[in-house]
This record gives sequence, C-alpha cells and structure tokens, in this order.
Amino acid sequence: MSLAVKDQVKGSDELAVRTERVADVALLIGVMEQIGLRQIIDNHIPEHGNQRELSWGWTSVIWLSYILSEGDHRKVSVEEYIKSTKESLSELTGRKIEELDFSDDRLSNLLRYLNKKETWELIESDLNDRTIRVHELPCNVARCDATTVSGYRNEKEGSLFQFGHSKDDPSLPQIKIMMGSLDPLGMPLATDVLSGERADDGLYVPVIKRMHDSLKKEGMLYVGDSKMSAFEIRLYIKGLKNHYLSPLPLTGKTSQEMKDWIREGVIKDKRGELIEVSVANEKEKDVQIAKGYELERKHSGVKGEDRMDRAGVGSEVLNPWKATRERIRETLRYCPEEDRRINS
Repeated sequence: MSLAVKDQVKGSDELAVRTERVADVALLIGVMEQIGLRQIIDNHIPEHGNQRELSWGWTSVIWLSYILSEGDHRKVSVEEYIKSTKESLSELTGRKIEELDFSDDRLSNLLRYLNKKETWELIESDLNDRTIRVHELPCNVARCDATTVSGYRNEKEGSLFQFGHSKDDPSLPQIKIMMGSLDPLGMPLATDVLSGERADDGLYVPVIKRMHDSLKKEGMLYVGDSKMSAFEIRLYIKGLKNHYLSPLPLTGKTSQEMKDWIREGVIKDKRGELIEVSVANEKEKDVQIAKGYELERKHSGVKGEDRMDRAGVGSEVLNPWKATRERIRETLRYCPEEDRRINS
C-alpha cells in the first residue's frame, strides 16, 4: 500500500506529489487501536512537562508497527523510516509526526518505562482484559512454557545474557523467556524476560499468578511440560481452584512405578478396556489419536495455613500412531516383554 501526498510548492500554484510506501502499517496501527494498546500505555506511562507532544502510547504503536512490518527491532533505523513516511503516519494517526519523536534517546526512555516490572504488569493485565473482552476469546485452557535465545554477547554481571543450560549452543550466553498463553490461540497473556542462568522451575508460579489475576476465573486448565509437574507448582494451581496437565517426569518412585503402569495399560488394551481418545479432523470426522486409562494417586500439602488434599488423576496413554509407539518402546527399554506384546 502506498499513499500519495500533495504539497503546495512555495511561491507557486503547482502541486508536488510525493508517494510514501505504507505497506501493512495502516492495518497494524488499526488493529492496535482496536485493542486499545495506545490508550493503555498512556494510562500507565506518565507524561512530564519537557516531553515531546507525541504521547508514549502513539510512540509505542508506531514503533511496534515498524518492527512488525519491517522485521527490524533496531532503534537506530527508526528515525530514517519516519522521515520517509511521516506524512502518511500523520494522516493515519491524526497527530503531527516528526523524526525527533523517534530518536534513539527517546526510544530508550520508552524502553526504560516498559522495563519497570509494575508498569509492564499493569499494561499486560489491561491489554489481556481488553483483548479477551472485545474479541470474546475462549479462555478455558492456558499453556506455560519457557525457551531460550542465545546471542553473541559478552556475559557481564547483572546482564540478561548469562550462560545456562542450553538446548541450542552452550558456548553462547542466553536470555530466558517464560510465557503463558491462551490455548489453542497461542495468544500471550504473561511474559517474563529473565537472565539465562535461571532454572525453569521457579518461573511458572509468577506467570500463572498473573494469568489468573487477568482472567479472574476458576476451573482453568494449565498445561505445561514435565517441569511444571513439580509438587509446589501443582499445589499452587490447586490453591487457585484450577487444574493442571503435564507429563510426569521419571524421577523418584515414578521411574519404578512407570513399569507397572505401562504393563497394566498393555493388559487393559488386550482386554479392550482402554478409553479411546478422538478428535475431529479437517473433514469434521472423529479420528482416534490415542487409547489410555486413568489412575489416581493421593497427594497433600500445605499452602499458607491451609492443608490441601489432592487426588491426582494420571492418564496413561497408548497412542496407535507409529511415532508415539516408538516413544513407548523407548520408555519400555527396561520392560522388553511388554515391547514384544505391543509389536504383536
């Protein structure tokens, strides 16, 4: 998309036509206005007397639209971009846009405001509430997961880039990102950017708390990997009157009990006693993706001054698909007799 701008040539009746490339920026700004991002940021980032006329909300929206449209997060390149599109941006926003509104120093000041934990969480909460309400999004299932991003940076004390457990390149320092999102949309509800040496276990509860505070809902299902199955995390989710779903790690007694659970599953399969799990495919036909059974284990713990009892229900699943059958065989490396029965 391009926008033609007409300017009156000084001292003449002629018009000069200048074309500015807008691309998808108009759409991006429109969507951010629809979800109220500009107003939310302006509500939580204070103005001061020496500030330029363009608000922090408009600065954020235009900068974010640039990042998404151009795929460039560098501050240094924004001023030049504004210079080539400022007339179009002024028309789109109804504000006078100048290059100095997006100077390196001013964008750095904006990042300092957003880096304040209390400010970030207030913006995050208001944005969640507005987005879910406006678009009537389903909010029954949330997913929590952490990832790392490595970079060619120097590790310094107090820096986000630190050496830690890495699935990518252990020779590079990394940052850790913990995110909670709505399933199946994948819409982020809570995000933490942390130093790379941190373990995942301590990152779940803060994100779950913020999601719970935003959604203000009980009975949610929180889905995560095996690290979310730590007893303290499950106890916290239970204390919020929510539910959890995660793989059970093969640690402690679980690694020994798993053999019996799998053996029981194979026997139940032979007897035709397993519960079938089906989902609708693209043709709206139900397709079986797994068979399994449930077992119950009682747990108890203390949250604050309250003792809590939990009957934990675990689902042991035998998936008919080949890829999952191979994973079962790997789990059965210490149970060769069950492996033979699966093959048969």
